[in-house]
Amino acid sequence: MAIAETEQLPHINSMHSSGLATPTSAVVIGGGLAGIAAAVGLAQHGVRVTLVEARNRLGGRAGSFTDPASGQWVDACQHVSMGCCTNFSHLLRTIGLEHFLSPQTKLYFITPDRRRSVFKADPWPAPLHLGRALWGAHYLTETDKLRIAWGLFALLRAKPQADPPLLPWLEAHWQNRRTIDRFWAVVLTSALNETIDRIGLKYARKVFRDGFLRHRDGFVVHIPTVPLGRLYGDELRTWLAAHQVHVREGIAVKRLHILARETSTAGMTSLPPDKSWTVQRVELRDGSTLSADWYVLAVPFDRVGDVIPAEVMEQETYFANIRHLSPSPITSVHLWFDQPVLTLPHAVLIDSCGQWVFNRGEVAPGEFYVQVVVSAARELRGAGRAEIQRRIVDELQRLFPPVARARLLRAKVVTEHTATFSAVPGVDRWRPAQASPIANLAVAGDWTNTGWPATMEGAVRSGYLAAEVILARRGQPVKLLQPELGEL
Repeated sequence: MAIAETEQLPHINSMHSSGLATPTSAVVIGGGLAGIAAAVGLAQHGVRVTLVEARNRLGGRAGSFTDPASGQWVDACQHVSMGCCTNFSHLLRTIGLEHFLSPQTKLYFITPDRRRSVFKADPWPAPLHLGRALWGAHYLTETDKLRIAWGLFALLRAKPQADPPLLPWLEAHWQNRRTIDRFWAVVLTSALNETIDRIGLKYARKVFRDGFLRHRDGFVVHIPTVPLGRLYGDELRTWLAAHQVHVREGIAVKRLHILARETSTAGMTSLPPDKSWTVQRVELRDGSTLSADWYVLAVPFDRVGDVIPAEVMEQETYFANIRHLSPSPITSVHLWFDQPVLTLPHAVLIDSCGQWVFNRGEVAPGEFYVQVVVSAARELRGAGRAEIQRRIVDELQRLFPPVARARLLRAKVVTEHTATFSAVPGVDRWRPAQASPIANLAVAGDWTNTGWPATMEGAVRSGYLAAEVILARRGQPVKLLQPELGEL
């Protein structure tokens, strides 16, 4: 039975009379960025952590697979961060991984006629630093740029929590089809992994405010210089081991055993009052169990119902609301050519099927690797891998003449159907806080209520917040969450 009534509650408030916390333990379920951040936050404050991950690697969706044809590590999808991602940067600095990121202070935009515009900052304060870059965009008319400037001004004036459908809002603020397709959609589809007709205003505002208007460095894209499997590999494991984090990979969790019993929260710090649930133990797929004082559930939102007992899912609105979240897919097309085909490190594609193309350089003698990312890839649903590959290669041949002269050595198409939650209008009403109604359980994941959309930054924020919940509930309140750029 998943609900037990005879087991003893764990010691929720493990404090000496002197005020010093006794040694305490935690199980973090999920080794993606949210789980890693939670483990790091807890370990730094004296908690003995066991980190459990179903895959044979860490990083979650930000991970690599081994290409069987070459034995090379290949990222399932290119992940990038931005200058505004302060918590993600903090996590990498803490572990000692920040040197694996390469800042891109110039962004290259290319239209089907092969013309390009360079997007870079001038030495002026925000938000004026990108004014000349916007004005120089060749794919927008002068009238378009005035419309966009007005739209950005109106966006900044919008209430931060307002979240009506974005498309009607844009149309009501002087945006036409060209500015929507060639500016708003270009930025937002990639940033939010959702099409412009499905996005709410709140996170569109967040993207432009934090990424482009609030701070000079917010827009700078940071690209890993190594495969994600390397980024979240040996150095990370070494740091975790040095901080008494026991990592168990290739171990899938079957379910949480949760105790239904009235509890008293008298004298306990920051606990939800009059709650009757507490985690008793974790049952693994191999039949073994793990137990600890505290637990963090850091799995994708579509996995929560698999591990939380049905009784709890039904009785607690906190968990029931998660079922309203819907996924949005990402497709990445990996191409290896026999000669260099790109001179740019990356390119943002205008009026194209793909949104970004990344030049990964010569990854083996005579093999030049390019990756194209198609965000919110519903339009590719039903198309076979061969058709998707053909469509992307044809597009690259039109944009970059060397592609037509090169020989395609091999290709791989990867689609993550549940890559992120869909940032539909009002989505935050379904996103739970990290403090769950279960006394010794916190929840993490970019889909929880972080104030951010589904990004690596959001995942790290959720992990830090989940660790804060546990530390506060055991009487050790700390601040792990980092200030946003512009608040420093």
